[in-house]
Amino acid sequence: MTLYAQSIDIYPPLSCRLRALTGEYDAPLASVIRTVSAEYGLTADKGYSVADPQLDGLSQLYQTPDTGYFLLITEDGELMGGAGFAPVPEHEGVCELQKMYLLASARGKGLGRQLAEKIFAEARLRGYQHCYLETTPLLPEALHLYRKLGFTPCPRLGNSGHDDCEITLMLGL
Repeated sequence: MTLYAQSIDIYPPLSCRLRALTGEYDAPLASVIRTVSAEYGLTADKGYSVADPQLDGLSQLYQTPDTGYFLLITEDGELMGGAGFAPVPEHEGVCELQKMYLLASARGKGLGRQLAEKIFAEARLRGYQHCYLETTPLLPEALHLYRKLGFTPCPRLGNSGHDDCEITLMLGL
């Protein structure tokens, strides 16, 4: 697993580092996910990621060689968001883009694209040929980004438990 930091310079100026998730960021990351979920009305009772029982300890989920999770952290140490990937059970060569959340102050600056491209590069290093995701129309900025990245509609793969994420997309890596 590649654990190096990478600088990203975005205009307007916002310098961030991509960093692999470690336990020290579990609580701040859970807070970001809860904040963004609340902003968009993604409540736990509807089966969104905010309801996942592992939310407060995500670093434990992304420790195997076939997974990864990366954070966007400003030069001042502020966590701006993150995204991860893990295998889709029973679908060889397919990973799922998981828990991609960015605070409002990080959106619209190209950070989401940079984060997604890091996820795709890391997934390719681990042998994945496709990236799958589940999302909802309640996240129009995310949908716009996914379409710009080349994701296209596909059938639902497996049972993630996120039943209200009615949009399923795939991207060839």
